[in-house]
Amino acid sequence: MYIPPAFRLEDLPDVHSAMRDARSATLVTATDQGLIGTPLPTLLNADEGQYGTLYAHVARANPQWKLAPVGEAMAIFSGPEAYVTPSWYATKQETHKVVPTWNYVAIHAYGPVEFFDDADRLLGLVTRLTDLHEQSRQQPWAVADAPADFIKSQLRGIVGLRMPITRLDAKRKMSQNRSAADRAGVIEGLSASDRAEDRHVASLITKD
Repeated sequence: MYIPPAFRLEDLPDVHSAMRDARSATLVTATDQGLIGTPLPTLLNADEGQYGTLYAHVARANPQWKLAPVGEAMAIFSGPEAYVTPSWYATKQETHKVVPTWNYVAIHAYGPVEFFDDADRLLGLVTRLTDLHEQSRQQPWAVADAPADFIKSQLRGIVGLRMPITRLDAKRKMSQNRSAADRAGVIEGLSASDRAEDRHVASLITKD
């Protein structure tokens, strides 16, 4: 991914935070039969390895886990994004030398991918994933709430994956290359949008 210096996200905790905020990623592998990708909810273990390790699972019927990857896999995390019209720029009134753009957060994580179907490892993985997304609920559901035999049968339908991250490309493009006046215009414009994601992007743009 091309990342101009102004847009590069370098602090590892910030990168990990953006990955967790995205919650899911598209896992892409190159195989002898071509590229294949699957969108997956992911679990990040930040303390495992230099850049962390990703965990997820795919359906057993998904051919991706059966096709040997050529080289590293790539997990694509897409964060908040919004269209930016040049009409919001103060520069438009001054020179008219402006064009539309797109603000967004994107992270590409790379590493070797390992697929596994050990029942105990799978149970641990789905339990951690479930707890992660249920923890904010007033009455969180737990894997143990379902009958053990039922969970055991469900686990037979999935395959787990582990991907230690060997490198990261992280980009946070939030109008950093524009003047303070232009950024203020973008914040005002996005803040007035009917789209919740536009308003969220507005909150990510710094004023100075």
